[in-house]
Amino acid sequence: MGVEGLVREIGVNPGAAGYMAGDDKKAPVKAEETTVPASSQSEVDAFLAELKATPAEDPGAGRGRLVFAMDATMSRQPTWDHALQIQGEMFSETARIGGLDVQLVYFRGFRECLASKWVSDANELARLMTQVDCRGGHTQIGKVLKHVRKEAAKQKVNAVVYVGDCMEENVDTLCDLAGKVALQGTPMFMFHEGNEPVAAAAFREIARLTGGAYCPFDMGSAKQLRELLSAVAVYAAGGRRALLEHGRGQGARALLEQLD
Repeated sequence: MGVEGLVREIGVNPGAAGYMAGDDKKAPVKAEETTVPASSQSEVDAFLAELKATPAEDPGAGRGRLVFAMDATMSRQPTWDHALQIQGEMFSETARIGGLDVQLVYFRGFRECLASKWVSDANELARLMTQVDCRGGHTQIGKVLKHVRKEAAKQKVNAVVYVGDCMEENVDTLCDLAGKVALQGTPMFMFHEGNEPVAAAAFREIARLTGGAYCPFDMGSAKQLRELLSAVAVYAAGGRRALLEHGRGQGARALLEQLD
């Protein structure tokens, strides 16, 4: 079954009862892409340092829950396949330790914002994610934040990973929603592809408000991105103990140092 049929069956669709409704005023359309410099080691180190501000306690006896949200609009098409491969490897790492339920959320096209069911098989979610393609449209980060609030109200969400390149919404509205997410104890880890300055400022503020972290990247920093994504996912699944047992890669080691 293709991703369209699967999402219609388990997710939310425009006009359906579970659809993440609500439109914010949009800012001007995306600027032309510019050449993106590779993320420096100092930026990665700074990102890991910010992780020190996240809750130190382990998720506990229950399973960790992580929302993985991504921008699937057309501006990400040039690097889409490579990014999906890296993100899929992130979930392969968590499959080794178990204990993590993940929900995929993505937006694209005209008011299309979809969410999967919570999935305990990380490999199955990675397979689903690789079937998503890009479609032209504006960002819908506000809908993602509203959805996270709704899910966290039902049951604790240990972390949110967001991957995107632009922001075309009212930043004050997004920050207000991010503040409400923070009150529910859910840190947001904002992975920024490229160097678009409006998005960078918004993503940094969302990360700051929620007690998460911000990290810029491009496909030249694929190894660093893979390690960082894996470290965040493993931490959401099992906290310090899981990271200690995971122990592979610079991302995990650096994160452990920051949490000590």
